[in-house]
Amino acid sequence: MDDFLTIYGTTQWLGAEQIIAALLICFVLTSAVATVYRWTFQSLSYSRSFIHTMILSSMVVTMIIMAVGNSLARGLGILGSLAIVRFRTPVRDTRDMTFLFACLGIGVACGSAVYGVAVIGAVIISLAAVLLHWSPFASRRQHEALLRFVLPPDSASEEKVKHIMRRTCSAFSLIAMREMHQGEMIEHCYQIRLLDPSYQSAIISSLGEIEDLSEPNLLLHRSTVEL
Repeated sequence: MDDFLTIYGTTQWLGAEQIIAALLICFVLTSAVATVYRWTFQSLSYSRSFIHTMILSSMVVTMIIMAVGNSLARGLGILGSLAIVRFRTPVRDTRDMTFLFACLGIGVACGSAVYGVAVIGAVIISLAAVLLHWSPFASRRQHEALLRFVLPPDSASEEKVKHIMRRTCSAFSLIAMREMHQGEMIEHCYQIRLLDPSYQSAIISSLGEIEDLSEPNLLLHRSTVEL
């Protein structure tokens, strides 16, 4: 009899109030985490369905944990059932995956009726996400940019361009050159780090004063990578 209980676990009937409370608490907490995710979103491929996935998947996990209880047999059965499913949807950003794991963790805590862990974990994770979003911690692209312009081949104005970059940039490096207009013009592409963000307009206006230089273009990394 003891071996039977060890394998199959004791049957614990959960009341409707307990089930509804666990699912509602999970919904509220994961909705709060999903809201923080939406506020601090940094990438370019925002997905509304991913927000819904975070919330609904955590509620599904809560239901599974309540269904399994302390039964080893039910746990193995659910594990085998889930092994049949193949999830091939790629998660592009590791930060998205972390938020998804956080919601799943909240679902596990709610399903296990450890609501204190779920509430405190959701609050601290949300505060940490907001703090990391607004702080410059681990950011190296605050003033980095991509500078493009077009010059004729062997133009003496290239030295003027370098003089302007020495005045406005702490570092710059030529990363690409390509022919344009059947070799009549050369497009230059520089990776630069501005001394100060206020030099954005200064470097473009200075390049615009060079007679044979055309199409100056400055693309800041911060505007496309770390929104």
